[in-house]
Amino acid sequence: QVQLVESGGGLVQAGGSLRLSCVVSGSISSINAMGWYRQAPGKQRELVAAITSGGSTNYADSVKGRFTISRDNAKNTVLLQMNSLKPEDTAVYYCHADITPWGPGVYSYWGQGTQVTVSS
Repeated sequence: QVQLVESGGGLVQAGGSLRLSCVVSGSISSINAMGWYRQAPGKQRELVAAITSGGSTNYADSVKGRFTISRDNAKNTVLLQMNSLKPEDTAVYYCHADITPWGPGVYSYWGQGTQVTVSS
């Protein structure tokens, strides 16, 4: 059973910082791409940042220069450092990973989500 467990969300004032963490556990052969998505009320889920197993990164234009994604392959962890937060960053943030369990195939897994609220 593969699980993604997020932590680090909360309430912060505009201009502040938060760091999200996501740990993958369970029966895993390898973890491919990992990423963070977010969904604000009434809006579709959108990609915030992604990172490949080799460390290549991709960011939404709205967070470039403010957010940094990183991963620790030894700990099956992906982090999202969020600086200069804005009220429009308020959303539920979801961790995502493409994982090969002990068996054939690559499967998409999601965390349960963590709330980030930025006050103006």
